[in-house]
Amino acid sequence: MKGHAEKVISRLCLVALCPVTLCLVILLGCVPASAWAQAPDSKPDSKPAAQAEKPKSTVAPHSGGTDPALLHPATLKAQAPAEYDVKFVTTKGEFVVHVTRAWAPQGADRFYNLVKHHYYDGATFFRYVDGFVVQFGLTGNPAVNKAWTDANIKDDPVKSSNKPGFITFAMAGPNTRTTQVFINLGDNSRLDGMGFAPFGEVTSGMDVIKTFYSGYADAPTSHQGEITNEGKAYLDKNFPKLDSIKTATIVASAGAAATTPAHKASASGATKPQ
Repeated sequence: MKGHAEKVISRLCLVALCPVTLCLVILLGCVPASAWAQAPDSKPDSKPAAQAEKPKSTVAPHSGGTDPALLHPATLKAQAPAEYDVKFVTTKGEFVVHVTRAWAPQGADRFYNLVKHHYYDGATFFRYVDGFVVQFGLTGNPAVNKAWTDANIKDDPVKSSNKPGFITFAMAGPNTRTTQVFINLGDNSRLDGMGFAPFGEVTSGMDVIKTFYSGYADAPTSHQGEITNEGKAYLDKNFPKLDSIKTATIVASAGAAATTPAHKASASGATKPQ
């Protein structure tokens, strides 16, 4: 099943198909099929939700202040550096994510391109479940949301673990990652075997993340269709207390200085200022 706007990690269920195959069925939980969103929930025994038609758009596309490249996902294919940092400035403060491309190359590249073109600027943390995850990745611009609906990337082998502070793409099944990501608030290592491949970790500001508004919990999750089609206006009207991202930018990695060769000493024996 392809993702809608991107995916929410939805409720999980294991179904044994044969002695050699254990099939993970990722269920929609509170998210209607119209939202095409999936997310592992803190209740692994939850039942599948009923299907609903994909909601029709009621808002005309707009591009005010949006990088035009975001309307053409197929052109954003730059390879990310081996490691890089992303600084998030939010309504509650700042936090930094350090990305290691070797953990999940496809995911790291996609995240790099999205951040580079300011996709996440203005995005809301629409899902916050204490002890589980905080999730984001739908923009306030309906036209951009729709452009990325089917811009899927292939899966990465899981090389790290969904430990507290690690960031991972949400998905709705094999090869369905697009733009939505979640930060683990607890030990969600059970997701490792389900194909959720972390590509980075929060290196500073986890205390800021834990102050994001969590009163709505999973409630906005079942309204991803409306968020996709109506953007910021819908969230402001229906979930006004949600925190959001002001800017997300690629910054020099904190470890870069340590790997840069030291300046040679001058003739007087003193080193040049850094």
